[in-house]
Amino acid sequence: MRKVLIIFFAFITLSCADKNNTKPNIVWLVAEDQSQYFFPFYGDNSVSLPNISELMENGTLYHDMNSIYPVCAPARSAIITGMYPNSIGTHNMRTMAYSYYKKNGNFGERNENEKVLGIPRYSSKLAESIKTFPSILRENGYFTYNKDKGDYNFIISDSTWSEYGTNEKITKADSPIFAVYNYNVTHESSMWQRDKEPLMVDPKDLKIIPPIFPDDSIVRHSLAVNYSNLIEMDRQVGKLVNQLKQEDLYEDSYIFFYSDHGGPFPRHKRAIYETGTKVPFFVKLPKGKKEKIDTNEFLSFIDLAPTVLSIAGIEVPSFLQGKAFLGKYKDESKREYLFTASDRFDENPDRIRAVRDDKFKYIRNYFPENSHALNVAYRRQMVLMRHLTSLHLQGKLSKEHDLWFRVPKLREELYDLENDPFELNNLSEKPEYSNQLNNLSKVLDNWIKEIDDLGRIPEKELYKMISGD
Repeated sequence: MRKVLIIFFAFITLSCADKNNTKPNIVWLVAEDQSQYFFPFYGDNSVSLPNISELMENGTLYHDMNSIYPVCAPARSAIITGMYPNSIGTHNMRTMAYSYYKKNGNFGERNENEKVLGIPRYSSKLAESIKTFPSILRENGYFTYNKDKGDYNFIISDSTWSEYGTNEKITKADSPIFAVYNYNVTHESSMWQRDKEPLMVDPKDLKIIPPIFPDDSIVRHSLAVNYSNLIEMDRQVGKLVNQLKQEDLYEDSYIFFYSDHGGPFPRHKRAIYETGTKVPFFVKLPKGKKEKIDTNEFLSFIDLAPTVLSIAGIEVPSFLQGKAFLGKYKDESKREYLFTASDRFDENPDRIRAVRDDKFKYIRNYFPENSHALNVAYRRQMVLMRHLTSLHLQGKLSKEHDLWFRVPKLREELYDLENDPFELNNLSEKPEYSNQLNNLSKVLDNWIKEIDDLGRIPEKELYKMISGD
């Protein structure tokens, strides 16, 4: 093994094609905090993203990939374990295993648990039978690399990553590689960190203003900041694409592109609505691989682990709750329902569960006394969040725009996603939709029982169960 300097992360000198029976290289590109409708291949042509679009044009575009949780740490725990976070105790946003995080990358020192909630920092403990999928890849000859992000709400084993990096130097191995790179430039924090930087998009030229927001100068500026961040991310992706082509790896690599959850705005990130959970997702396939170019198949983040293992030719372990949608062990069955959830966001406890079919979405709010617009200190740094809050307090938001701030919120919500994709017209109290509501409510009840949903346990009690205190 030797150190090499690379632009992006490790590239092996072997092609990922089936030459000499080698296993494929698999690369993940993660656009942090982005909803799918900001991208041209989903219909928003506000900006051109040529490098990302080139990747997409050579792959399979998925219209219904969904994050289990609309916030990063629980979402990543679903990805790396292939299991629902609320079934393994990783469902609360940041349980503060910072001794490990700081060892493997600096994630700051936020103390909401101790200061506000009175809960010590803790890490969920997974059953010994549960392995992260990168660990399984390593057991089967893969070199696994993760750049920049390691918050999973539990302390991962040393067997997970061959190398964890925060810079451009990593160890090169004569083996196939699974590598993850996270694009921080599109993260929520960039909405205030880059707010005063020159824009690459004129706010006045924007053609699409999401109907969840008023159309005013501050909203337009915030959208333009995000589009500008996307343009910068596309430039960074272009560096990777060029490197892959120079190394003759581009055509023979699986390249996944997705976001960890919905967009960086209010009513996106931390929201149980589609804006918070439905993400952009495509897979650039190796040359000669034939799959559907465009699909509406229901997919969930718990499907990523079994899919990568399937692509690598590794039999999918029985403990995984997801299903492979590509590769040798592809599961041909189709989902009838998709489940999403939310619990504590930083210092703000809440519990929401949701289920949807191909037309309707049902949401159950366990704490209606909490507004959907939780008072998250981290988010208050955003100009747009302060702006919307001010308009709400002044009574200047329209009825639709003010729904997010409603207190109390209804215990149940029901939306027709075909006709109301932004979930602004709640049908739960209309008698003509009682059959749809009752059916989805029962489906949700069954899922909660099936996975033994730990969200029912107050976090202080959950902490004691996990820690043994």
